[in-house]
Amino acid sequence: MTEELYLADDAVTTFEATVERALDDRVVLDRTHFYPTGGGQPHDTGTLRVADGGAIDGEPSEGEAADRRWRVVDVRKKDTVYHTLEPAENRTSEAGDSSATDAVALPEPGTTVVGEIDAARRRAHSRYHTAQHLLSALLLDEFDARTTGNQLYDDHAHLDAAYERFDEDDLARIENRLNELVADRRPVRSYTMDREEAEATLDTDRTRIDLLPDSIAELRIVEIGAVEEAEGGDGDAVEEAEGGDGDGCDAEPYDRTACAGTHVEHTDEIGEVVVTGRETKGSDEERVRFALAEHVGGVDDGS
Repeated sequence: MTEELYLADDAVTTFEATVERALDDRVVLDRTHFYPTGGGQPHDTGTLRVADGGAIDGEPSEGEAADRRWRVVDVRKKDTVYHTLEPAENRTSEAGDSSATDAVALPEPGTTVVGEIDAARRRAHSRYHTAQHLLSALLLDEFDARTTGNQLYDDHAHLDAAYERFDEDDLARIENRLNELVADRRPVRSYTMDREEAEATLDTDRTRIDLLPDSIAELRIVEIGAVEEAEGGDGDAVEEAEGGDGDGCDAEPYDRTACAGTHVEHTDEIGEVVVTGRETKGSDEERVRFALAEHVGGVDDGS
């Protein structure tokens, strides 16, 4: 079973691992920082290469270098985490055909590899995912609208909520309040909690634990702190509590949600958020579309 390192530290974008299995165009590693598609967040992309001295058959020659590097184009979690690979470069066979359609020559089991995650894509996903958590909490607090689904990309996102209809005034109010929360520089941290304890002590409307499969016995809780926690007496951010157990401050956190996704460390890292529109998704369900201000020019409002 692959050790999912991104759950403990989602800021790491370069890591070393060992290939455990190779099948078709996929590999299984003993550990990974590549995030697999899930929870409304797309998978990471990047590269995988044989580490210096990591090949089980010795060092590659200069001409073999292209065969020792691959692009990670998909990451999926099933019984374990599978990384789909493509050649780092399209090579041409003696017959003149591109080898892209041929079977990928994968690193053999036992090979030490270095994974390098596309940091810009990961960063965008983290910013949008934390923004979505703020938006979910805001809609629940101020509109009694529970989140029913969400999907984020690297340049826009949307959230579905149980609500009859948001009007233009509502959307303006949501955008203004959302950006206030972003500017508060609230700390974001994660910790694990036994499911039974979480169900007994946390607000399930916020944590959305009931949406998770019964087989998940231990939860990763992502917590966005209270504004009192984010600011010290002189207005500077205070140091987060050691251990990340959620007990570093007496003030009630703004949000706690069961989530395996990646996030920023403080809400001000999200940047300005623009609510780009809404649509009705069915009886008593609304979709709110949003994007970071820097991405608004390229947003397809039909998402």
